[in-house]
Amino acid sequence: MTDVAVIGAGPAGLMAAEVLALGGARVTVYDAMPSAGRKFLMAGRGGLNLTHSEPLPQFMTRYREMALRLQAAIEAFPPDALRAWSEALGEPTFVGTSGRVFPRAFKASPLLRAWLRRLDTAGVRFALRHRWSGWDGEGRLRFQARDGMLAIAADATVLALGGASWPRLGSDGSWAMILADKGISVSPLRPANCGFTIAWSDVFRARFEGQPLKGIALSFGPHRLRGEAIVTQAGIEGGAIYALSAELREAIAVNGEALLHIALRPDVDQAELVKRLSPSRGKQSFSNFLRKAAQLSPVAVGLLQEAVIGAGQSLSAMSPERLAELINAVPIKLTGVAPIARAISSAGGISFDEVDADYMIRKLPGVFAAGEMLNWEAPTGGYLLQASFATGVAAGRGVLEWLKR
Repeated sequence: MTDVAVIGAGPAGLMAAEVLALGGARVTVYDAMPSAGRKFLMAGRGGLNLTHSEPLPQFMTRYREMALRLQAAIEAFPPDALRAWSEALGEPTFVGTSGRVFPRAFKASPLLRAWLRRLDTAGVRFALRHRWSGWDGEGRLRFQARDGMLAIAADATVLALGGASWPRLGSDGSWAMILADKGISVSPLRPANCGFTIAWSDVFRARFEGQPLKGIALSFGPHRLRGEAIVTQAGIEGGAIYALSAELREAIAVNGEALLHIALRPDVDQAELVKRLSPSRGKQSFSNFLRKAAQLSPVAVGLLQEAVIGAGQSLSAMSPERLAELINAVPIKLTGVAPIARAISSAGGISFDEVDADYMIRKLPGVFAAGEMLNWEAPTGGYLLQASFATGVAAGRGVLEWLKR
């Protein structure tokens, strides 16, 4: 029986381990943390979004320029297969109103517990608190464990160490230097599905930190989408922001800033807004007038004030026409990207040119890679986990084919 080491106990690594064990390999999963699936549990804290229900052609576009690179893996283990896998573990799935797919329990913990029981039954061993540090001179895997440095021989290895977001959960990106030293092309790890910094005034920050902006539309260049965002102490984050994070991040990298526009009442057209804003406000404060006439929340009014004060203007001095324009195109200058440690995921990683169709690293025969270690990114909504699971399956199958040869 062959010995296969899987390094990383997240979704990609655990899925590779399952495929390998069912294929007859003796599998040991190594992880630096004291327990498996820590980031997976974090992903399910507010509801585990396993995948998405949209048709596969549309689904694949979410991976942008890496769609073709991931297509074979996701077609071989598509969303329907992931849902069937979850159901076989006792967690049937359902489709939410947004098209996102969730397990019945809505949480990650029941699914993970059932999965770990299945892996145990299949004979998968776990070596936790083992931090991988590369290879020794004889090609053995080196691990820092509680008893000191260990050298482990394996017939094949699957690397599934994740990206560099939420490093306290185990994926700190330290593997990038190890592989770069082996001549592997690794794109720098960058925040993805992340927040951005804004130079809020002290007054706005103190009053509105943590407040949601609901029912808004965001515009950046040719991109326009609906969703929600949250004001943070340092700037802004939230689902709608995450969906544009790749474009915003690259713009900031090139220009040092990015100008985002927020429509506060995207369902109300210009003419209707002008009509609502035209009557005299009487003795009302201007903030109260805006809240009643345009149905703006306090944080939305604060955002308008923030935009005009920065430009040396006054909301009350604006014509109804100009005010209506501003309400549905509030300019917000993003000055930087929030730290990768707080990002939901990361971009960058091992170049796809470095791996073959079976996810083996060409320069390291017998070493395979899966999950966020590879250079792809995707928005939230189930796309991140789907690709992690699918590439884990692909790497596991790739190892079995390589061992046969």
